[in-house]
Parts: sequence; structure tokens; C-alpha cells
Amino acid sequence: MEYSHHPFTEPVDLMDTEQRQRTRTLRDLAMFFLRLGTTAFGGPAVYIAMMEQEAVRKRRWITREAFLDLVGLTNLMPGPNAAQMAMNIGYRQAGWAGLLVGGICFILPASLITLAVAWAYVRFGRLPQVQGFLYGVKPAVLAVVAQALWSLGRTAVKSRLLAAVAVAALLANALGASPLATLLGAGALGLGAAWVREPRNLHGAPVAAWWMGPVFGSAGLPAAGIAGLFLVFLKVGALLYGSGYVLLAFLQADLVHRLHWLTQSQLLDAVAAGQITPGPVFTTATFIGYVLGGYPGATVATVGIFLPSFVYVAVIGRMAERMRGSRRMRVFLDGVNAGAVALMAVLAWQLSRAALVDRWTLGLGLVGLALLLRFRLNALWLVVGGGLAGWALTALHP
Repeated sequence: MEYSHHPFTEPVDLMDTEQRQRTRTLRDLAMFFLRLGTTAFGGPAVYIAMMEQEAVRKRRWITREAFLDLVGLTNLMPGPNAAQMAMNIGYRQAGWAGLLVGGICFILPASLITLAVAWAYVRFGRLPQVQGFLYGVKPAVLAVVAQALWSLGRTAVKSRLLAAVAVAALLANALGASPLATLLGAGALGLGAAWVREPRNLHGAPVAAWWMGPVFGSAGLPAAGIAGLFLVFLKVGALLYGSGYVLLAFLQADLVHRLHWLTQSQLLDAVAAGQITPGPVFTTATFIGYVLGGYPGATVATVGIFLPSFVYVAVIGRMAERMRGSRRMRVFLDGVNAGAVALMAVLAWQLSRAALVDRWTLGLGLVGLALLLRFRLNALWLVVGGGLAGWALTALHP
């Protein structure tokens, strides 16, 4: 007797397969970003380099061109770029659920580790000593940045025009232009040059504007309480462009000079806690929140500083494909990507001055770069190995 399928069997099976695949994707995203948020040291460029290695080269979740587009877009948004990249990659893989899983799993481990450091700081009055570990981590992460710069640079700088844009962006940033101005200028320069060459194909120019000033810029914040703490960090998360040093300037203006909630010394300790713990340096907010308000303070400060990034990525994530489908926006983003590579080059130079302080660190950096280029070593193990080597060297040569 011939077997016949029940009319509803196949659709149900397909739905079950899709659900299992979705669950597996979310699990993979969660495991990767939990691991990254727990173990990654070195700042946004290093975290993004690790994401590129995992999402582009190892798992092939997205193409290198799409990854570069996300780097350019996140650099145009206020807030922590590495956390936004985690959210963007999650969104590309699994929609809204992936956005939440990617962002939360990257942020949560680092926040919990920073919270533990804050508890120790409040209880014992000092930070843990990790100088030996960081001595070896710095040249290792510099090697990761150099490898990513080489890989992404070959994709982004794909013409003489884009090479010229990258050089102009590098010079502008090295001379003091902000990262936002550098990226917008690179995109505009690339678009303008393409318009001169192909005026019929490029009518008008895209205009990008971020204006949150009327909402957050000059509003007076409450001078006490959990709500006031939340609003301080919500403002920072909504407006801040740049590195941890820019974060220091924002927090100093609000928490030290205007509100007098922290001393200068406490603020420096908080920024140090963000630097010596893995994950985004914005977890400095967790440290300050705990010092000022215990566990509730740590919670609202962390939520406040990262919440705007979830909103920005939720909006931009839906627009990214349409933006890349526009000829004008494609050319603009090509310029932005060239500018992003230039920013990475400037950052690599700055990192090298802090990381390569003697012959031992120079050797660690060169060995790390060779391992990455020759054997495609996982960046995580390189960073951990560099830290252990640095700890051993400082123990042998105190």
C-alpha cells in the first residue's frame, strides 16, 4: 500500500525545523558573546577584531563587506561601539531576539566582573593588582588589532579613491578631528569625489544628523537618588562619542564638578576598573553605580548607559539593508569604511606606544602577529597566553 503524507505533516515539520534552527542560532550567539564578554581585554578595536574573526572568517555568519558596513554604522552612533556591534551581529542572525541576546550576553559578564571589583574596592579600599597580566595582554591585543587592520583594510580600501579617502581621514584624526567628524568627512569626501566622476548616477547627497541635545544636552538632572543616577548615565549613553577618555570627561563634568557625587580619585579608580576588566569600558558605570548606590545603583547605572544603544541599533538595524541598496548610500558607506580603517590605524599606533615598552613586549607582539597570520590562532587564546606570559616575565624579572 502506498504511503501518503498527512496534509499538515510537512508544514509542521518545517516549522519545527525552523524553530530548532532559530534556537540553535540564539544559543550559538549567546555562547560566543558570553565568552567574549567574560574574557576579552583591550578595548573596542580588539573586541571588534575578535567578532570579525568569529562572525566572518570562522562561522561565516556575515560577509566581510557586511561586517564593514556594520562597523561604519556603529561608529556613526553614540555609545559603546563594541556592544553595538554585538547587537548588530545578533540582529543580522536572529532578528530582535538576536539583538537582545547579542547585546545582553556581551554586556552582562563584564558588568558582573566589574561589580565584583567594585565590591572589593568598597570593602578593602583598593583595586586588585593585575599589572603583570596586563603587561603581556597589551602586546597581544596590539597584534590582534594589527591583524584585523590588515584584513579589513584590504576589503575597505579597494580603489585609489578610497585609499586617498583613508589617508585624508587618518591625517584628520591624527591632527585632532573627532571620530564622528572623521567618519562623516570620509563618507562625504568619497561621495563628493564619486559625484564628480559620475554626476548622473549620484543625485544629491545623504544627510545624517544626530541631535539629542534638546532632550538630554542641557536638561538639569536631579541631584540625588536612584532616578538621578539613571538619568546621568542615560545622557552619557545617548550622547557620548569616542573612547574611554571621552567617557572620563563626561563623568568628570557631571559627577565630580556639577553634582559632587564623586571625588577625582574615585573617578580615576572607576575608569581603571573599566580598563582592567574584560568587555566594554562602559561598564565603568557599574562600578560607579555600586559605589554610589550599592546593587540598585549598579543596576540602574548599567541599564542607563547601555539602553540608548539598544534603541539606536533597533532603528538602524532595520534601515541597514535599504541604506546599502541605495547607490548614494553605498558610496557614502564605502567612504565611511575607509575612514573606519584609518581610525583603527591611528588607534593601533596609539596602542603600540603604550604596549611596546621594552624588548620583551616587542617580542610578544611580533610572535602574536606571526601566530595570527601564519596559523590563524584564535584571538582569545592569544590574549590569554599573552597575559600569562606577561605575568611570568614580571615574576622572573620584577
